Amino acid sequence: MIKNMVKKYTDKQLLDKVKSLPSFAAIPKGLWIIGVRSEEDTPNLFDDKFYLFDAEKFVMVLSGTTHPGTTVLKNYFKYNAVGAAVVKADEWYYNVWKYGLHKGKMPALLQLGSRITVFRDGDKDDKSEEIGVPVKGWFGINFHLNTYDFQSKVKKQFINDWSAGCQVCDVTVEYLRLIALVHERNELVSYCLLKEF
Repeated sequence: MIKNMVKKYTDKQLLDKVKSLPSFAAIPKGLWIIGVRSEEDTPNLFDDKFYLFDAEKFVMVLSGTTHPGTTVLKNYFKYNAVGAAVVKADEWYYNVWKYGLHKGKMPALLQLGSRITVFRDGDKDDKSEEIGVPVKGWFGINFHLNTYDFQSKVKKQFINDWSAGCQVCDVTVEYLRLIALVHERNELVSYCLLKEF
């Protein structure tokens, strides 16, 4: 099993960083998520982290990916003619997600709120890159798990087609806890995606 190599951060480091971004307006009052994109970015592996906050209070950390898998990077034309969606990092996305069902069957956070900025990676290599002209819109960039089997104790190692731009968690127990907290509040969830710093 590959270890998640993203640096560890204190709450203060994360909050200071998100407040320093040009798109920062305010810390959300309710639950919101920070994604940290691994600098290493090992192709097709879950090597990123997500941090759930309640205003400025840390709640939990989860592992996952903020990158499309190699299945999508090499066959992006099945999803989009231009390239695989790579969410622009070091950016705030306020009120972007709302609780719902991903593909009608998985409790998830769906892009039912604001727009997200993505790059279209169309060079068909193994690396997910912010290349080309960024575009902003509603692309179905959801936050979900990498399995429909919520009882499984098996931790999947490879992203494959679990992300075509979505932000995807790879540990079922923690993910279901996060989703339950968000569902209970029934509010729009903001997201801030950072590059490892």
